[in-house]
Amino acid sequence: MKAHFILYVKDQKKSTEFYRAVLNLVPVLDVPGMTEFRLNEGCILGLMPESGIKKLLGDVLEDPAAATGVARSEVYLVSDVAEDCFSRALNCGARLLSAFSLRDWGDIVAYCQDLDGHVLAFAKTH
Repeated sequence: MKAHFILYVKDQKKSTEFYRAVLNLVPVLDVPGMTEFRLNEGCILGLMPESGIKKLLGDVLEDPAAATGVARSEVYLVSDVAEDCFSRALNCGARLLSAFSLRDWGDIVAYCQDLDGHVLAFAKTH
């Protein structure tokens, strides 16, 4: 099984530049309406404009723009370079939520919020 996790974003271009810098990856797809970053062979992180999903699904979906800035998802990334990613996120405008700390499940994790309020967790195993 492959997984695509799609974040609804206010400004696709700004969010693409943010994630390009934070992840230190080039998008595998970057067209109007969708940007995709391949995190590994089976996982894609996508960025879709809030207006795009609203247009796609119409009134059956509450407008995601109404929740901009509200933490409604978390992207938990485990990496050997978690500190570098976290530092780049803060340098690119992410809001610090919690510095690196050993958590009770055994990972060392730091938390921040991206430009749209999505929670990003950068973890390394202890």
